[in-house]
Amino acid sequence: MFDAHFDKVRNYIWYRCGNGDLASDIAQEAFTKLWEKRPYEDKSKLKSLLFKMAGDLFISSYRKQVSELKFRTTMEQNHENKTPQELLQYKELKLKYEQALGKMPETQRVVFLMSRMDKLKYKEIAEVTGIGVKAVEKRMSQALNFLRNEIILQQ
Repeated sequence: MFDAHFDKVRNYIWYRCGNGDLASDIAQEAFTKLWEKRPYEDKSKLKSLLFKMAGDLFISSYRKQVSELKFRTTMEQNHENKTPQELLQYKELKLKYEQALGKMPETQRVVFLMSRMDKLKYKEIAEVTGIGVKAVEKRMSQALNFLRNEIILQQ
């Protein structure tokens, strides 16, 4: 299946985004997700499912890039009216946040970033990750507590 359809899926995404590397990454991720889900009951629909998953992954990636760009432009505009001390405090807080994210367990970090960066609802996160909504809620709570403790302890 991979050999037969990888180039087609990659080209489909490449036509949508214009970035060959991103298209290859998304195509590979789509095959990985298809393999993880293993919906082999009806093999006639695997190809369409694969393209649907790749398209959804591209849209998710695009939304993440858009929200990241909005955040960066907003932060750059906000820096124009800040004092040097406020800018220094912001940079220190940002560094602590990034370090805390790096230390956070992967299961919590994935849920946290999907919620905060991708703006996904808990139900959507549960569907994407294959866990229950209550598990998403618990991981999000743990992630917020972890960040709170890491940032406060570093002060």
